[in-house]
Amino acid sequence: MCIVGIDPGRDKCGVAVLNSGGEILFEKVIETAEFEIILKNLLAQYNLTLAILGDGTTHKNAEKILRGLNLPVKIVDEKHTTEQARREYWKKNPPRGWRKFLPTSMQVPPEPVDGIVAEILVKRNL
Repeated sequence: MCIVGIDPGRDKCGVAVLNSGGEILFEKVIETAEFEIILKNLLAQYNLTLAILGDGTTHKNAEKILRGLNLPVKIVDEKHTTEQARREYWKKNPPRGWRKFLPTSMQVPPEPVDGIVAEILVKRNL
């Protein structure tokens, strides 16, 4: 049994697949235009039983696609997930060089954290 978390956005989406034990099987930031194709591939690859969908930007379009794929959807509040994902990013990727002397709360991750947001959405709802 696997759950897919989705942080929908206008241009990009965070997608993460976790098993029932909370292990991350897939995590990626994708282009919104590729959302349906990638979800079809994830459905074929994993035994997805539920989609946890953040209630942010463009979630209604993502919900329509998920329901079209016959995947049950639970829409959840995304409040403060980006801030939490930034903290988690720095735990997974500790700053090196001169950056390690600056508090991570003052730094912006050098890549999008939408995939980590999707992971957080699932973990909040396991």
